Amino acid sequence: MALKASISSTRQVSSRAFAGVAPRPVSRRVVQCRAAAGAIGRRELLQAASAAALLTASPALAAKGPKGFNPVEDAQDNYRFVYPFGWQEVAVKGADVVFKDVVEPLESVSVTLTATDKKDITEFGDLATVAETLAKDVLTAPGTEVKIIATEQREAKGHNYYQIEFTASNSRYTRHQLAVVAANNGTFYTLTTGSNERRWGKMKEKLETTVKSFSLIN
Repeated sequence: MALKASISSTRQVSSRAFAGVAPRPVSRRVVQCRAAAGAIGRRELLQAASAAALLTASPALAAKGPKGFNPVEDAQDNYRFVYPFGWQEVAVKGADVVFKDVVEPLESVSVTLTATDKKDITEFGDLATVAETLAKDVLTAPGTEVKIIATEQREAKGHNYYQIEFTASNSRYTRHQLAVVAANNGTFYTLTTGSNERRWGKMKEKLETTVKSFSLIN
């Protein structure tokens, strides 16, 4: 199937996105802004201080995002999104960018880019077909019990997006995940985020904001 061939590396990246990986310096291509908070802990204070120093050195990074979120804009790869304040960038082989919570390892967001000859996500098939393939064959490890909860298609500025909500269960935990995919200019984009099922109620709105914020720049 064309979909599997075009995004064959996404499964490995998805599994590593919430594994134990070491933080890396902020990417030079990532535009970030640490939102101000009324009461923050030591971790958030250190992150805010680092961001303040970065913004002082490079005023162009002073982009704004929704309250409680940091914006990411990659002008080179033509996408943008926001992620919850407090998550740190980490290095994951095969991913364009990954941010994760340092305390809750299953809470993360990753973006992967894969070459494709398709110009739009609809060329891979209808929403139901693509959602089934992604959730069961690409974004989860073999042997994982997958349950698709909801799917959604949206269009913005000439680009189509397929969004999927599903759970992935193994013997150790159940991860509640959201993913959005799009294709443009020879690139297949996949943004995946999620949390442990036990924390879904607390994280749902934040993760939905993240996945819905993903958009192609041109």
